[in-house]
Amino acid sequence: MTAKKLLLFSILLWCQLVCAQQNSVALDVVIISDVQLARFSSTQSVQILNDSVIENNHPSLSSLLRYNSVMVFKENGFGMVSSPAFRGTSAQQTAVIWNGININSQFNGQTDFNAISTGEFNSIAIRGGGGSVIYGSSAIGGTVHLNNEIQFKRQFNNEIRTNYGSFNTVGVHYNVAAGSEKFMTRISFSKNSSDNDFEYVDSNRKNENGAFDNRSLTANFGYQFNASHAIKVYSYFFSGNRQFSLLTPTDTRSKYHDLNMRNLFEYTAIFNRFTSKIKLAFLSENYHHFEDSSADFSSFGKAETAIAKYDLAFALTKDILLNSVIEFSQTTGIGSDVGNVTREIGSASFLMSHIVGKRLQYEVGFRKESATDYNSPFLFSGGIVTAISEKYKLKWNASRNFRIPTYNDLYWTEGGNPDLKPESSYQTEIGNEFTFKNLQFSLTSYIIRIEDMIQWLPGVASSWLPRNVNNVRTYGGEILINWKKSFGQNAVTINGNYAYTVSEDLATGKQLIYIPFHKATASLGYAYKKFSANYQVLFNGEVFTRSDNAPRYNLDSYTVSNVGLAYQIGKSDTLKAGVQLLNIFNEKYEVMVRRPFPGRHFNAYLTFKF
Repeated sequence: MTAKKLLLFSILLWCQLVCAQQNSVALDVVIISDVQLARFSSTQSVQILNDSVIENNHPSLSSLLRYNSVMVFKENGFGMVSSPAFRGTSAQQTAVIWNGININSQFNGQTDFNAISTGEFNSIAIRGGGGSVIYGSSAIGGTVHLNNEIQFKRQFNNEIRTNYGSFNTVGVHYNVAAGSEKFMTRISFSKNSSDNDFEYVDSNRKNENGAFDNRSLTANFGYQFNASHAIKVYSYFFSGNRQFSLLTPTDTRSKYHDLNMRNLFEYTAIFNRFTSKIKLAFLSENYHHFEDSSADFSSFGKAETAIAKYDLAFALTKDILLNSVIEFSQTTGIGSDVGNVTREIGSASFLMSHIVGKRLQYEVGFRKESATDYNSPFLFSGGIVTAISEKYKLKWNASRNFRIPTYNDLYWTEGGNPDLKPESSYQTEIGNEFTFKNLQFSLTSYIIRIEDMIQWLPGVASSWLPRNVNNVRTYGGEILINWKKSFGQNAVTINGNYAYTVSEDLATGKQLIYIPFHKATASLGYAYKKFSANYQVLFNGEVFTRSDNAPRYNLDSYTVSNVGLAYQIGKSDTLKAGVQLLNIFNEKYEVMVRRPFPGRHFNAYLTFKF
């Protein structure tokens, strides 16, 4: 794409009257550990998924975001490994942030979105564009934020949700929150399982060896000594067992077990204009992969990460906020394929936000890291948001971001490359926001240039080796829309997302595999008194599955629709029953080659609050 074409593309997008589906300022009403998400995201797109949206979707994070965001996913079948692609980047270039802490795997640099249950989190947000200045490695295409609220108020709330669906799919979730003006605790537990033995659409085969079950436990605690001093503790535990679906009936049956634990301690102190925050975190990931599920032998990996982080914010004036962050982490990893290795990383960041009058705000940020096994680039970010009118805002943001080589990239016993450089990206985006009384609408255009992209290639002796070889350019546009209207006892909501994405290898000019040019989602909700109904639809465009973009290997586009009905039982809102019919038109589709998804199936649920 030439400079003239890029300029024309941006001008066309500037001319649109648009606004955001979301407003990042709304984050301030929620007490979360990830305060930078609220304070330094005004010049970028932040989409917040509320409780009703989360409730109307399958409990996996992958399903939730497939139907309610512009992100696309590569999934090895229903319930199998799922990796995201945000703005044409890879799964390793999307960072997952848990209460302000980056939790991408130390081994493969990504997060399996089917190994995260949405019921454990109060707030799920999607931040588009670069975020490495704040969140470090992998925050190139965007970041997904999983947050747990800590609110000091009198409360005692319980919630139990059970569901049963096709293929013997069973789910149980329990949540309790109790607190006062000084104390708060929230504990939740989820269990999900499925035989996952669905029949393929228009085939006499069914999904074999696809069963899965997982359990997760979240415990959060907060104590407020006074208005200026508080401690908070966040803990998360996930255990999953999963068989891997067979490509052919004669394949060897395999299975996978993973265990993840995360603990975070936070102490906050406020001194006049200063806010001091200390975070101490311990993360653990552990997996065992059995190539033959009937055998005792497995490949394994275990990584433990200790993090110490000091965050100091200073309100220079009522309109100028300065924020410095110093962080140190140490990761020790051991595995059958990587040996025993230790990585230490130190980083320093500086952030600034300045509100100039009533119509202008700008943000700047810088970050530098020092590590034991790679050389980190100097990172920066900057952006401006201006209110052209009460209904229209214009945003601009630019940044440099990066992704560090993973343990597998550096230390894999049959081909690790200790001389790898981090992937580096430069990007810029322009956002338009327009807000009416009942309508919110946004349009964002962006361009990302990624250098030194790591790719595994065949070596001289036929073994695969990682190298810094690819340069990639992605560009496109995103549309987010939200409309809601109440009349009498009726309420109607409409949400929609659309993404146009070009992600090309600059050496070949070819689109990257599994990145569709077009993706769109839409949902319609209706409520009357105690009754509610919703309809959602997903369109995923045709994708290439070969790097040469050979048409005969393409996966066809597909459109999947779901419908749900729910009813509040009794005079109060304590009991709710619902049913969902999924893939109602029995669409035959694959997200990845030879990985079919289920046809028409159902899910019924019962929610009890007291």
